[in-house]
Amino acid sequence: MPRHRHEEFVEFLNHVDRSVSSKLDIHLIMDNYATHKHAVVKAWFAAHPRNHVHFTPTSSSWLNAVERGRPEH
Repeated sequence: MPRHRHEEFVEFLNHVDRSVSSKLDIHLIMDNYATHKHAVVKAWFAAHPRNHVHFTPTSSSWLNAVERGRPEH
């Protein structure tokens, strides 16, 4: 999406929630971007308990290593 506000994020969450079988839990791994912690987003998660949020540590760079793929030797 061209913008990265809480409104777009909730739209994304609704899409994922509708797309995944209701028999399954959903685990989301996210960074600490302010949009992910907005009051509207927190309320959405409270209303959708099968969605479990896992935040990466603040200032964590481990995802960059994963995104690069296998480290060179």
